[in-house]
Amino acid sequence: MKYYLGIDIGTSGTKAVCFNELGEVMTSKSYAYDMAVPKPGYAEENPLDWFAATIETIKQITKEGYRISGIGLSGQMHGLVLLDKNDQVLRPSIIWCDNRAIKEAEELIHNFGNEKMKAITGNPVIPSFTLAKLLWVKRNEPLIYKKIDKIMLPKDYVRYALTGSFSTEYSDASGMQMLDIHKKCFSKEILEYMDLSLDKLPKLLESCEISGHIKKDLTTELGLSEECFVVGGAGDQAAAAIGNGIIKRGDLSLVLGSSGVVFSPIGIEDVKDNPLQVFMHAVPDTYHIMGVTNGCGLSYKWVKEALFQEQDYNTLNEKANASKPLANGLIYLPYLNGERTPHLDPYATGTFIGIRQNTSDSDIIRAILEGVSYSLKDCYSLLPKQKYHIRASGGGAKGNLWRTILASILYTSIERIVQDEGGALGVAILAMVADHIYPSIQAATDKIIKVLDSTDPNLKWIEDYSKGYELYKEAYLSLKNYYKKAFEI
Repeated sequence: MKYYLGIDIGTSGTKAVCFNELGEVMTSKSYAYDMAVPKPGYAEENPLDWFAATIETIKQITKEGYRISGIGLSGQMHGLVLLDKNDQVLRPSIIWCDNRAIKEAEELIHNFGNEKMKAITGNPVIPSFTLAKLLWVKRNEPLIYKKIDKIMLPKDYVRYALTGSFSTEYSDASGMQMLDIHKKCFSKEILEYMDLSLDKLPKLLESCEISGHIKKDLTTELGLSEECFVVGGAGDQAAAAIGNGIIKRGDLSLVLGSSGVVFSPIGIEDVKDNPLQVFMHAVPDTYHIMGVTNGCGLSYKWVKEALFQEQDYNTLNEKANASKPLANGLIYLPYLNGERTPHLDPYATGTFIGIRQNTSDSDIIRAILEGVSYSLKDCYSLLPKQKYHIRASGGGAKGNLWRTILASILYTSIERIVQDEGGALGVAILAMVADHIYPSIQAATDKIIKVLDSTDPNLKWIEDYSKGYELYKEAYLSLKNYYKKAFEI
């Protein structure tokens, strides 16, 4: 029996999971780190923290005696990592939920136009994508910009530190807003605008392709052999989709992580004129559409840290259950870091509406669960109209109440699978395919993925949530101009 590691470089920490060939969890280890918020709308992390977390989790697993054949890397998308010619990190990484690059996004829109950018990259200009952040560095930190020798995404920095391979793969690269998703190469026109040569960007690989092997000087420390390889891997959402068996058209993934994601595979013929964000999937010759709400688990984490520090999430779930649908008239807009789908509004902020003297802590928590679910409904409503096979994952999917609220708002059943490892399982499957344990990703998921349970809508809540969703949409429209004016002040 061979063993494989799936390593997920997340926003709040890195998790490494050891799987056997059947996708069964042997052991897992996690290592947390902090996100810095130097100014409102900013979000940064230190890439050295990601690598230290990866090293520590690998060491803890191999000390238990597992001989690892291959490693898959998953990571938070859109983050900007910059190295100089000596491979030193030039500045903290500007990560996915950072929205500082508003002016730079406007510049890109002025010079390219959203339609042209969407035709090249699959998406209109978005401030939180890597390109706008890179332009922010060029405009605001020109001395750093001149020193750039390598531009990377978070998981690919960890890959480079582990293997020396300066490479990425298509699913993550397609979230940089620098990749021509039709030609499967970095856009010459965009690179020329940024005064960048192609050699500053990583080599492009398929997700199942072996990118390199562990550096010799790390093998002893990590307890790995020189034959241990690292595959291309995937951006966190594509990885989680594979880890949930979301492979083909009609499959739909709902991820309740730091961000909330609606994800469904499509073919190249469906890319044009799609209202959702479009990326390349980790499955070869497949694309996917994605709607994202930035403040999903981040909203739950915020309320816990701000108001309920001494209580765990199980206690918060129990409190939310003590409230009723519509949270006693309280509505929450989960725009802690602006919003992506459907508004593309970097000015929006988290907002409670309807606080009264009898509003309870239970109402506050339930309003957060409902508000995030409404935001996911915004994403879901933009999908092509068809019947979907839906699976939920991420930390939020563990809560029965949240799943039931979401099923009731979407008016559909939602499955969970036995495996609860999302992206880590997804990239471990990629490593298994690279090692010829399975002939394809589809064959691997058919063998490995098993359904745990299904959550149905609560029919008594349907009408209330239908009305609540309309109020939620109206609330944003009423506040849209206010958000921008408040930001300018």
